Amino acid sequence: MTEEAFAKVLRAHGARVFIVGGWVRDALRHVRPHDKDYMVSGIAEVDFQQLFPDAQKVGHGFPVYLVSIDGCLSEVAFARKERKEGQGYRGFRVSYDPSVTVEEDLYRRDTTMNSMALELPAKTLIDPYHGARDVEKGIIRAVSPHFMEDPVRALRAARQAAEFGFSIAEQTSRYMHACREELQHEPQERIIAELRRALQAERPSVFFRALERAGILSVTFPELSLLIGKTQPPEYHPEGDAWQHTLLVVDGAASKTANVAARFAALVHDLGKGTTPKAMEPHHYGHEQRGLEQLAAWDRRVTLPKDWLRAGRFLIEQHMRAPLLERPGKIAALLLAIDKQRSVLTLADFNAVIEADHHSLPDYLRHGERLLAAMHGISGKDAPKELRGRAIGQWLAGRQTARLVRELTALRAASRLGDAGTI
Repeated sequence: MTEEAFAKVLRAHGARVFIVGGWVRDALRHVRPHDKDYMVSGIAEVDFQQLFPDAQKVGHGFPVYLVSIDGCLSEVAFARKERKEGQGYRGFRVSYDPSVTVEEDLYRRDTTMNSMALELPAKTLIDPYHGARDVEKGIIRAVSPHFMEDPVRALRAARQAAEFGFSIAEQTSRYMHACREELQHEPQERIIAELRRALQAERPSVFFRALERAGILSVTFPELSLLIGKTQPPEYHPEGDAWQHTLLVVDGAASKTANVAARFAALVHDLGKGTTPKAMEPHHYGHEQRGLEQLAAWDRRVTLPKDWLRAGRFLIEQHMRAPLLERPGKIAALLLAIDKQRSVLTLADFNAVIEADHHSLPDYLRHGERLLAAMHGISGKDAPKELRGRAIGQWLAGRQTARLVRELTALRAASRLGDAGTI
């Protein structure tokens, strides 16, 4: 069924039908909208079921149906009102009888840019809370104090600020702060879901800065909040404390890799600096081990995605030593260790974080793929037949290291001759 036919059936029975949510917002932002969501008003659920007997009901607390429209299964919800009676996002009493208007439905939504509708068939904009104006100005603004009734809306506002490059209105930031207590009791999977989407943004730092500004970073990501105010040697870190450095690194990594696990690793690479004893500052000796402990504590608190955890551990362990390695055996071992992480972190991902952290890469990392290819040209199958067990591994390590040295020497010689560019 086409969208036009869907609207025609409903309107013939006295109902109104709208496109709602992110599709409307994104159309006004002049970016390609994604899935369309529909909302109907002025019709009882039983009548809707009779009109669309093949529609699949998926909503529980309130009716949502999947209807095939223009070749896609689209969600169709009934206009509804909500009243907060309990804690968290489940603590709502919902009413959705035919008398609920589109304006009442839009009023319950979180921000003005998400509280617009296009009425079909003419696609007339319904914008009672001035969402189009806020989209034009790049402002995230709560529709009403109802914003505070679902605490994860605070994270969503921060995440959308990062996704869209928008600013958050001061009153909305205060509403975010008011969510502080309830956020401590929210299902962690909801918070991780918002973190995942924030890490996919062009500048993830915007998300974390918005949470800090609203005073809720310490209850959502306490391990990160400990970095605030942790001083660093200014000759190495003119940007300021460990918090500012972390945000620069995560944005720098995001500019070079789309891998969310790598971006998370950038976020946590200096996590141990948050627990550096005050007397030790501005130095952070041993922060790698403390970082592993902090990451483990975070995982116990929320159960992090396994690929994030694996990537984070690896970068915490390696981010300080990688730029300093000079011994061929150590270089070969690290390159091979990075290669084993390929299902989670490619060499390019690893390099993205190291370069964001140190502002440069050693030659062996820049040419790591070539060096790995050279080392992989030798395998344990090539070992002398009389070798057994560990002796094969020792032979292989020696030969691979020798191959690395030969290749690296050739690269450096070519660089000096001007044939291979800067190494």
